[in-house]
Amino acid sequence: MHPDSHSPTSASVPNRTPSRGRVAIRYGLISLALALIFIFDTTTRYEVAAAVLYTVVIFVAHSALGRGELIGLTIVSVVLTVVSFALTLDGELDSGLINTGLSIAIIIAIAFLIIRADDARHTAQQTQEQLKKIVQVHGLEGLTTSIAHEVNQPLAAITTSGHACQRWLNQNPPNIDKAHEALGRILHDAYRADTIISRIRRLTQGEPPHTNAFEVNTAVQEVLELSQAELRRHRITLHTEFAQELPRALADSVQTQQVVGNLLLNAIQALAGSTTNERRITVASTHEDGHIVVSVIDTGPGIDPEIQPHLFDAFWTTKDDGMGVGLSISRAIIEANGGRIWTDTPASGGAAFSISLPVVPKKAPS
Repeated sequence: MHPDSHSPTSASVPNRTPSRGRVAIRYGLISLALALIFIFDTTTRYEVAAAVLYTVVIFVAHSALGRGELIGLTIVSVVLTVVSFALTLDGELDSGLINTGLSIAIIIAIAFLIIRADDARHTAQQTQEQLKKIVQVHGLEGLTTSIAHEVNQPLAAITTSGHACQRWLNQNPPNIDKAHEALGRILHDAYRADTIISRIRRLTQGEPPHTNAFEVNTAVQEVLELSQAELRRHRITLHTEFAQELPRALADSVQTQQVVGNLLLNAIQALAGSTTNERRITVASTHEDGHIVVSVIDTGPGIDPEIQPHLFDAFWTTKDDGMGVGLSISRAIIEANGGRIWTDTPASGGAAFSISLPVVPKKAPS
């Protein structure tokens, strides 16, 4: 059981507040830059629009400042520009007025654009996280029957073993050995049910990205086990070709499972609506060029060449009830984990989707 991430202990809530020394250095450098620009602007002629240099300070410093601090820096830059104009002695006054006005306009415009860009970036990040959560739930929606079936199997076995245990204990004399065997089966099936539920929770709760070293074959197998009932319902044969002795992948294992689950669901849906006699999905893993490659290959109708360039576009789908975010977010997830995703058309027909993941670097010999 994971510790509560909201616990107020020092171990779970790292202190990210900048030290006073770092803050003092930051403000000192900004003040020094402003002072140098002010001196340069004041000692040059009106015709030299030196105040535009304040925009460089604003642009460089904005990533380390909050919105309020950025607005404050902009106001200070405008005030210094006006004061510098009043103190300047040389040059044509008309040119000075024009340059001062333009400089102030540019300073304000740059600050405004930076704030808008930061807002847009923040909104995009929030939207992407929301879409990821949508995909996590939507991607498993089609496997609901399979999940229910997988959970019901151990629960039904527990009920059967419970009745058997009751019968053995009600005998005269009670058959303790048989009752113990039934209790052992109950414990085993309870563990199975708990494992399935834990697996589903990991796939759906939308945990933040967490890079870790993990066994790809094991992670993929967990996803395949959740899909067994759905595969049987559509009379689809599942074939696995897992390379042995693979190095461990270095990525977010839960996000990787979400992507594999989405690719598997797409393959199931492609075959469910297909008239082909051979309904087969092959899931393979290999080690190529320092990456682990996982492929999901189906014998469905394949991908129209005109559609293929749009497969990973956001909000683009050929499904009447689709949202068009599954493959787009899958690509974003895999690329964020240092890998890539692509599609091929096998020579025998159908469609193949593959993802690559970086592996744990080998330790240099000492």
